[in-house]
Amino acid sequence: MLTVTRLDLADARLLIEGAAQKAREIGVPMCIAITDESGNLIAFERMDGGKISSVTIAQDKSFTASAAKKATHDYNAGNVPGKLGFGIHTEVGGRISSVGGGLPVIVDGEVVGGIGLSSGTPQQDMDCAQAGIDYFETKRG
Repeated sequence: MLTVTRLDLADARLLIEGAAQKAREIGVPMCIAITDESGNLIAFERMDGGKISSVTIAQDKSFTASAAKKATHDYNAGNVPGKLGFGIHTEVGGRISSVGGGLPVIVDGEVVGGIGLSSGTPQQDMDCAQAGIDYFETKRG
């Protein structure tokens, strides 16, 4: 038997709240997705003005971060022609993202879920995702 630690809805709401605060601070309305450790969606928020195209992108970034247990930007350097990892973005039905903005959520050294943001630049998405994690870490009980 395995014991699995995963984010619950209250955790997801904390992650969204922290990410949304940062998004408001920088003036970029975001799409924010939270997934469990297997990449399944727990919660999603499209801030007023978040891009329609970013709804799916945020969810795919969160999926990648949690299911692959790796930040999406870590795939970026290897996902170029001539590299052995090129084409990773076509895997799992095209759900693997190599664009910055998806981060695994780690508790006690274990990936318990993921957060994915989209609507800004990759760096803005990454900054807001990290803000969500930072907020979660300070608020979780």
